[in-house]
Amino acid sequence: MYENMVDVLIYLYENYMDGENRPPVDQGELEDELSQAGFSNPEIEKALRWLDELAAGADAPYRDYKVGALRVYADEECAKLDLEARGFLLFLEQNGILDPASRELVIERALAIDHPVVAVDELKWVVLLVLLNRPGREDAFTQMEDLVYNEAPEYLH
Repeated sequence: MYENMVDVLIYLYENYMDGENRPPVDQGELEDELSQAGFSNPEIEKALRWLDELAAGADAPYRDYKVGALRVYADEECAKLDLEARGFLLFLEQNGILDPASRELVIERALAIDHPVVAVDELKWVVLLVLLNRPGREDAFTQMEDLVYNEAPEYLH
């Protein structure tokens, strides 16, 4: 049995979102497949809701953030995203993988995960899924996919 909704998201990405295979059209069939793969129904429901919310938010207008502006994190964000996670987001932004609007969507989606803390390994998948759903960010998505599947270089924070 898999442990959490992020595992469901990873399974969906690796099996369907890479462009080679199509998920079942019927959501019930998809839920059955995920259940047979070892995921619990509550985690399946959370993951599918998370993806629905991502799709709804991917087109949402974000303020016109200035590139290079310093992002100050709220207490709730600091509790969920530790120093390493925040440093990783800064690394991605400084290297052009995240633009400010995508960063904000990543933070929003990370906060929507029902864990007390979102680890960097989970955050990488959140970033990957956000970029997959952001039109015009295909190059950044490819770079992020390389970071997820290949060991990420050391970064300073």
